[in-house]
Parts: sequence; C-alpha cells; structure tokens
Amino acid sequence: MDKLSKEQRRKNMQAVKSKDSKIETLLSKALWAKGYRYRKNDKKVFGKPDLTFKKWKIAIFVDGEFWHGKDWETRKNDHKSNQEFWLKKIERNILRDKEVNERLLKEKWKVLRFWGKEIEKNLQYCLTKIEETINETKRENNNR
Repeated sequence: MDKLSKEQRRKNMQAVKSKDSKIETLLSKALWAKGYRYRKNDKKVFGKPDLTFKKWKIAIFVDGEFWHGKDWETRKNDHKSNQEFWLKKIERNILRDKEVNERLLKEKWKVLRFWGKEIEKNLQYCLTKIEETINETKRENNNR
C-alpha cells in the first residue's frame, strides 16, 4: 500500500526530471568551472548521454539509484505498491543501460556512469575519474 495519496504520488512523479537534475547540474557546473566544455543531452549520440565530450568520444551518464536499479537484486522487493509495473519498468531501464553501453563501446566511445549519491557524496572522485579518462584519451590520440 502506498503511503501517499494518489494526488501526492502524481505530484511527486511529475517533479522527476529527465534532464538537468540537481545531481547532473552539480557535476556539469563543476566540470565547467574546471574549464571543460561539453554537450548536454546530445540527441546525436546514441542513448542521449547526460554529458558528452565529442572531441574525445566520452559519454557520461548520471543515473538515479531508483530509476536505474542500484543494488537491484537486494532492493527490488522494496516496492510495495504497483510492484509489477515497477519491476518491469526498472528492469527495462537496466537492460537499456547495458544496450546503450554496448553500442557506444562498439562505436569506440568511452562510457562513464555515476550514481547520483556518488556525485553528491564524492564529487571530487567523479571529477578525477572524468579527468583521468580525458587525459588517457588524449594520450591515445597522440600515439596514433
């Protein structure tokens, strides 16, 4: 049984953003402040990554724990209402994430995925990982 009324639940779900979420903005502003320029939600790149560095073929995804099924095997029974819908929805999201990763890797993109809480709690780690990937890609390109 849902703890919220139908109207409250509807309002909560309407407030969920598909882009420019708080965590996505936190990461993108930090990258911008460091002088990195990127594209946001580029429709020309398969999977429409949250951030892309086309020059280096790096795609960055910011995944919400709920929507993308973090710790799914232990958490999937947490859904108390409309369980059939949520299991199907989130499992499809997990599968789609894998399909997007595989296709981008086939197209020689480097794919980075961060959980929302990972960005909130350890932004510096995420920035370092992105910078390491950029530097690694630059070195690879110079050796060609």
